[in-house]
Amino acid sequence: MFTKRTEKEATAGAGAAKPKSLPGSEHAQPGRPPVAASALATVVGSELSIKGNLESKGEVQIDGAIEGDVNAIRIVVGQEARIKGNLLADDIVVCGAVAGSIRGNKVTLLAASHVEGDIVHGTLAIERGAYFEGKSRRAEDPRAVAVQAGSGSGTA
Repeated sequence: MFTKRTEKEATAGAGAAKPKSLPGSEHAQPGRPPVAASALATVVGSELSIKGNLESKGEVQIDGAIEGDVNAIRIVVGQEARIKGNLLADDIVVCGAVAGSIRGNKVTLLAASHVEGDIVHGTLAIERGAYFEGKSRRAEDPRAVAVQAGSGSGTA
């Protein structure tokens, strides 16, 4: 019925609630890298469709459909995501479908990914089973490289 607290706990905890852990931050979800507890990602849900460009100063988790360019610090394309546009970020992880160019310092194509377009990267990792049709090019600063019109016609 009653709990006994020390005097230190009683004075420090008066009116202050303990911070709760973020849902899903303890365990990584399949097809999705873990989200850091200190920074929440902006999520485009699986039932959401966006026509237009998306820009963020943080992380963007995409599970829905986007027809437009995405620019962020980190982009995670979920397994059910469908993107028609260019991706630009420091860190890009793709598990869904992207039709457009990808420019990032660190680019990872997971096994379920389907990418049709050129990739300009600092480092590139492609898991077995990933589909990639386009050209890959290493650059010191991939974000500064201009995207060429009509790219994505070659094979890697």
